Amino acid sequence: MRKRDLNILVDLTRFRCMTRDDIIALQFKGLRNPITCCNTVLKRLRRDGQIEVNTSQQPYIYFPSPALIKKDSAKTPHFLKIINFYKSLGNFSEPESFIVEPKYGKGYMEPDAFMIWKRAPFFVEIQRSVYSEKVMNEKFMRYVTHYMSNEWKQESWQPADKKVFPKIILITDTRYNLPRHSGVHFFQVQDIKQFLVFATKTREQKADSPNINEIKINIG
Repeated sequence: MRKRDLNILVDLTRFRCMTRDDIIALQFKGLRNPITCCNTVLKRLRRDGQIEVNTSQQPYIYFPSPALIKKDSAKTPHFLKIINFYKSLGNFSEPESFIVEPKYGKGYMEPDAFMIWKRAPFFVEIQRSVYSEKVMNEKFMRYVTHYMSNEWKQESWQPADKKVFPKIILITDTRYNLPRHSGVHFFQVQDIKQFLVFATKTREQKADSPNINEIKINIG
């Protein structure tokens, strides 16, 4: 099997499902005829039983074989939102690590993704619906519970000298009045570009006022 074939299967397993355009963006970018090339590869992988597809909707949705979710799963739009977010990161810098729906144990948060991006760790929450204040407070407290456990200090990605609790990027069109906690920081933005604008402003303000809590990411 060719390297690109394997990469497509890895992507489909990681993101659960993808559209053809998602696959093109990640694996066929820069080719002279990316659509034709992608169609040829997907047809072959499907013929060989390596992938599955839902043809009942447009665009077609592709899955690994066997599929990790039902082809008509209500979570399909959710996973497609995650891949769209991942693609948006590449417009600025490719993440060093990106894990979809990591598990941290009962009573702890359930983020849509964990990533190391621009040399900083983040949890990512991507919202497609508007939630009540109660639900959002419960979500916030799950992060606090994990923070208080100190289990995050044992993660393999942690630096040896100073342990860092990831910031939380909340992708949402709704502004929530979340509680405050010294160790848990939510950044409510509509997209990653807005987050970078906010981070840049914070860094500039930090230079003028050292008491401001800086978002320590590599902006460049």
